[in-house]
Amino acid sequence: MSNFLTDFKNFAMKGNVIDMAVGVIIGGAFGKIVTSLVNDVFMPAVGLLMGGINFKELKWVIKPEVKDAAGAVISPEATLNYGNFIQTTVDFIIIAFCIFLFIRLIGKLSRKKEEVPAPPAPTPEPSAEEKLLTEIRDLLKNK
Repeated sequence: MSNFLTDFKNFAMKGNVIDMAVGVIIGGAFGKIVTSLVNDVFMPAVGLLMGGINFKELKWVIKPEVKDAAGAVISPEATLNYGNFIQTTVDFIIIAFCIFLFIRLIGKLSRKKEEVPAPPAPTPEPSAEEKLLTEIRDLLKNK
């Protein structure tokens, strides 16, 4: 049992697992922020532009609810809540777009790192033959 716990501890403390856990936590928090943005800011504005529609209330009643004479519900209504589906779809599109922008930014930054030119190699000392040819060239220029 001790060997199992040691193996598990070694696995859990690897950098990849910890990085993944941090990514999942940040992704969850980011998802909540985007959900709030969609539910509380974006969709009410879209609903207002479309004549005051509240997307959360959009549904198709398959079977209406049945009430008795006293008004108590005997069987609840069966509905397809397509308004929630629309909101969740918009939510997904915004999250996917943000992830796309983030990955694109990382790609550009990594390409810039790769494009940094290497420092020029030092020029080697000219050979005796090259020195002699340079002197001849300079003498011919001066004539």
